[in-house]
Amino acid sequence: MIEANPVKYFVARYFFLALCLLQWIIVTVILLTFPATLKNQYVALVFFTIGALLLVVFLVIKEKIRRVAVSKKKIVVINGAKKQKVSWDEVRSLNLVPFLNMYRLKIKGKKKSIYFFPSKNIDPAFGFIGKDTSKMGVLLKKLDTN
Repeated sequence: MIEANPVKYFVARYFFLALCLLQWIIVTVILLTFPATLKNQYVALVFFTIGALLLVVFLVIKEKIRRVAVSKKKIVVINGAKKQKVSWDEVRSLNLVPFLNMYRLKIKGKKKSIYFFPSKNIDPAFGFIGKDTSKMGVLLKKLDTN
């Protein structure tokens, strides 16, 4: 089985949470070090709001990005300690998402899509749309159900 890149998975999944926490650290530093003027309070409010928006983005994205292992007979969706095995007959569609270098997997009987990264980097074609030349990409191209 060819497994997706775990480094990309963890970076993409927790990137917005890290930015959120960084924004809130900035708010704390502003409120503790600078005098409590109206201007400083507005700046702190702006950073706090940006952090709150980034937290919402994190909560939305974390449920959609999964780690995936692919073989010729099945796809294994790894969600923490749980592993969901899906045969290729249950796959409704599998597409490479342009500009994001991710795959979108739709399973029959489920409304939500699963997004996952390939096993290696995707080579850009003219800088816009990528072409997956990794082992996973070659296997997915052969088994694509579209």
